[in-house]
Amino acid sequence: MDMHSAVAPDAPLVQVGKADVSAEDVLAVARGNARVEIGPDALAEMAAARARIDALAAEPRPVYGVSTGFGALAVRHISPELRAQLQRSLVRSHAAGMGPAVEREVVRALMFLRMKTLASGRTGVRPLVAQTMAALLNAGITPVVREFGSLGCSGDLAPLSHCALVLMGEGTATGPDGVEKPVAELLAAAGIEPVELLEKEGLALINGTDGMLGMLVMAIADLQRLFTTADITAAMTLEALLGTDKVLAPELHAPIRPHPGQALSAANMLAVLKGSGLTGHHQDDAPRVQDAYSIRCAPQVAGAGRDTLAHAQLVASRELAASVDNPVVLPDGRVESNGNFHGAPVAYVLDFLAIAAADLGSISERRTDRLLDRSRSHGLPAFLADDPGVDSGLMIAQYTQAALVSENKRLAVPASVDSIPSSAMQEDHVSMGWSAARKLRQAVENLGRILAVELTAAARALEIRQQADASGGPAPATAAAMAAAREAGVGGAGRDRFLSPDLEAAAALVASGDLVRAVERVTGPLA
Repeated sequence: MDMHSAVAPDAPLVQVGKADVSAEDVLAVARGNARVEIGPDALAEMAAARARIDALAAEPRPVYGVSTGFGALAVRHISPELRAQLQRSLVRSHAAGMGPAVEREVVRALMFLRMKTLASGRTGVRPLVAQTMAALLNAGITPVVREFGSLGCSGDLAPLSHCALVLMGEGTATGPDGVEKPVAELLAAAGIEPVELLEKEGLALINGTDGMLGMLVMAIADLQRLFTTADITAAMTLEALLGTDKVLAPELHAPIRPHPGQALSAANMLAVLKGSGLTGHHQDDAPRVQDAYSIRCAPQVAGAGRDTLAHAQLVASRELAASVDNPVVLPDGRVESNGNFHGAPVAYVLDFLAIAAADLGSISERRTDRLLDRSRSHGLPAFLADDPGVDSGLMIAQYTQAALVSENKRLAVPASVDSIPSSAMQEDHVSMGWSAARKLRQAVENLGRILAVELTAAARALEIRQQADASGGPAPATAAAMAAAREAGVGGAGRDRFLSPDLEAAAALVASGDLVRAVERVTGPLA
C-alpha cells in the first residue's frame, strides 16, 4: 500500500519510547499511515543527552561531529559562530541524490527509523528535532529521495540528507495528495516550523542504516506472504499433474531432515491438498515412479528460503534494537566515535533474500513449463490451449514468466561483495546495502508475478481435469484458490483471448494476499 494522505486523527498510534520498535511498527507507519508520537521517557533521555553535547560544544578541545568537520574534513576545528552553518552545509551538500524518486513507503520507513534512533537519546539531538520529524510523518509530507546516492556506509547519507533538508524547510517534498510543492508551503499548511540545526544535529540526522533497514523489513513481510503463496501454487501444480502427496508426509521432513522451513512448506502443501481426488494417480495411464524435482522437492527449496527469511528476521530485529549514529552519547555521558553505521549486517541478508527469491521463482517456472508440455503433463493439452495449433494457450505467459526469472537471477548477484572507496579514502570500505535493498524490492515484485503465472496455469489445468472427469475433483482448498482467481478476473479454459489482463489480475491477487486468505478459509492458518 502506497497511499498519499495525511494521517487521520483516529489512525492507529505508534509511540516511540526508549524501548525498541518492532517490524510491525515500521509497517504500520510506512504502509498503514499510522500516527507517531515520542513518549515522555524518550524526550527526557534526549534532553539529558543534549545537555552533554552542549557541554562539549562549550569546551575548547575539538570533538568530532560537534566542533569539527566531517569525514576527510574532520581535522578542522570549527569555531562556535560557524557551527550552525556547518550543520546546514552538511545537509545541503550531502543531499546529492540522483535518479527517480523512491517509493513513498520507503521514505516513511526511513524517516520513522531515523526518528526512532533520535528518540533513543544516544544521538544528542534536541527533542524538538525528533518531534518535528514526527510532525512531518503525521502531516503526510514526504521528502523526495532519489534512487542513487547511498553507498551503505556512514549511513544512507544522501537519502537521509534529502529528508533532513525538508526538516530545515528546504529541498523537495510531496504533500498528502502526492503532489510536489514548495517545502515552505507544505510546512506552513501543516503548521510546522522549520528546524534551525545546532551542533551535531545535522550529522545525527543522516548517519544511519535506516533506508536499507526499512526496505529489509518490508521485503521480509512481502516474502512471508509469497512463500505461503508458493506452497499453494506448488500444491495446485502437483494436483494438476496427478502427482503424489506422499512425499509431503510429516515423517519425511522434520524427523529425518530437521530444517524448520522445509517442514512448514510440506505441511502447507499437505493441508492445501487435503481431500483431493486427483493426487496419487501417478501410476495410472502414464506410470512414473517419482514426480519431477520441481514437484517433489518443492518443500526443500521453499523451506530453504523460509529458513533464510528467518535469519533475515533475526538480523532485522537486532538492527531495530540498534541506535546507529557516529559519534554516540553513551549512558555514562561519554561521546565516542564508532563504526556502527557500516551496513554490512543488513546488506548481507538483503542479498541472501534476493538469492532465495530467485530460486523460488526458478522452481515455479519449471513447474509451469511442465504443465504446458503435453509430453510431461500427463494428459493435459499442449500449452493448456483449447484447440492446440489454432490456439496458443498459455505459451507466451511462460515466456513472460521466464523473462522475470532470468531478471531475478541477475538481481541475485550480490551487491555487498562490492565496495568502492570515497571521501578521499577515509571511507575506504562500504557495504552497498542500499543497492542490495533496491534490487531486492524489484526481485520481490518479480517473484509475485512469477507465482501469478503459475497460479494462472495451475488453475486452468485443474479446470481442464475437472471438465474431463467430474468424479476426480480438486481439493476444497485448491478449488477455493481457483474460485478466487476467477473472481479476481483470471479467465479459465477456452479459446485464446487478450491474456495480459488475466496475468495482471493474478498478480494483484497474489500481491494483495487475497489468494492466501481464500485458501486459509478452507485450511485454517498456513505458515
